[in-house]
Amino acid sequence: MRGKVLILGSGPNRIGQGIEFDYACVHAVFAVQEEGYEAIMVNCNPETVSTDYDTADKLYFEPIVLEHVLAIIEREKPDGVILQFGGQTPLKLALPLQKEGISILGTSPESIDRAEDRELFRRLIIDLGLKQPESGTAKSKEEALEVANRIGYPVLVRPSYVLGGRAMRIVYGDEDLLDYLEEAVSVSYERPILIDKYLSDSVELDVDAVADGRDVLIGAVMEHIEEAGVHSGDSAASIPPYTLEEDIIEEVKRQSKEIAKALEVRGLINLQFAVYGKDIYVLEVNPRASRTVPFVSKTIGYPLAKIAAKVSLGKKLRELVPQVFELIENERTHVASDFVERDRKLYTVKEVVFPWNRFPEVDPLLGPEMKSTGEVMGIDEDFGLAFYKAQLAAGSRLPENGNVFISVADRDKDKVLELAQGFIELGFKVYATTGTHRFFKERGVDSEHVLKLSEGRPHVVDLMTNGQIHLVINTPSGRREVSDAYFIRRAAIQYGIPYTTTVRGGYAILAGIRSYRRLKEKGESLRIYALQDL
Repeated sequence: MRGKVLILGSGPNRIGQGIEFDYACVHAVFAVQEEGYEAIMVNCNPETVSTDYDTADKLYFEPIVLEHVLAIIEREKPDGVILQFGGQTPLKLALPLQKEGISILGTSPESIDRAEDRELFRRLIIDLGLKQPESGTAKSKEEALEVANRIGYPVLVRPSYVLGGRAMRIVYGDEDLLDYLEEAVSVSYERPILIDKYLSDSVELDVDAVADGRDVLIGAVMEHIEEAGVHSGDSAASIPPYTLEEDIIEEVKRQSKEIAKALEVRGLINLQFAVYGKDIYVLEVNPRASRTVPFVSKTIGYPLAKIAAKVSLGKKLRELVPQVFELIENERTHVASDFVERDRKLYTVKEVVFPWNRFPEVDPLLGPEMKSTGEVMGIDEDFGLAFYKAQLAAGSRLPENGNVFISVADRDKDKVLELAQGFIELGFKVYATTGTHRFFKERGVDSEHVLKLSEGRPHVVDLMTNGQIHLVINTPSGRREVSDAYFIRRAAIQYGIPYTTTVRGGYAILAGIRSYRRLKEKGESLRIYALQDL
């Protein structure tokens, strides 16, 4: 008689959680079946492939809550339960299921708890001699102000136990913090808020890896195109990193392997880092499938979720992917991944898709709270072209010429000088509101002054309505009221004008337009790369 394995899905899809967990669950089902087990899927979303009638051997269409899961286990008596492929929802059941004597396949509930529990994880990072941003917890308004002032603004604040960065915010001062506590969360001894130092101007990295207790293989190191502080699910990302030096990437890989071994991970692990100058900070570690697993798997040509599921069942990486260890031992792997050969010089860029059109009142601003509902991928030998293709796939055609509107917060003004100059060199005309225009003028950068909405007409939104603005670069000031910037961003959505709310996003757009213009000048068109050919 065949053994049985129960796989827990992610529950209903919602904004702040994409379809990537369903992808991982389906691969887990295939892996379990290939290893000779009966695969039993538990999920309650009719819009997924994991709940198709012909995916698993058996499907239970039930909510992912302890009572229902225990009832299914009582009936099916599986050899074990896999819960690292459904995101945060099944992960919360690890310790309760273990207390009931259920066998958890893959990473142990104790290891999951060490990664999820803030204090345990902080101690682990200290023991390993690694860096993490200063942080604290607060159980009252007074404590929150004390912690924020001790760490120093800006800080990242969030409630305990959230998925998709819900109710997270970057705050820039006491007033901002009190507003947040007033409107977003209730602080108490049972539900303290977490306060972290926000590393302005740092580069964020995501790492997906698979570990089997002995070996750790890096799937990929991804560089976020947006600054740290934008939720990893909402940031565009590049494999391999496009601005960082190899020694930094190698050190990130080394730290990732060290953490995975210390946590005794058996299966997938996702790690997030911030690079600030030459310093590397560990932001977060999740011993489970992440939203980037499908993107990484397609980039490197190895199904990470399937490999990880087989590791959960007791297989070793050296028997699953011997050719990869051969590459590593011969030192022929690409710096950003243990799976890819060095002679393959392709960039893959992930871009995200947002549902802004469905929510006419929402400010289309990127931040720590995840708002995307899907993602696409662009591939090319040139980073700019890979980014350009990803924008096209996400439904945004970058302009080849025309007028670019730039209005940024005071802290970003120095950073956009070179950006504005880059657009001028490409023949774009730069429009700017009062503060940014004055700043440009003092530093010898040509720009056309345009009024804010509050300053009279014709203002910037009038220009956008008339089709005179072809690209918008607008970074938030940190204040939360409905401001001029809100109406500018909404107008960009309404009229289909490409826009970005981060400086790094602006530079990536400039690189994309520059590369595409060069291609056109040579009389060439975009080359199509089929994944099957790669």
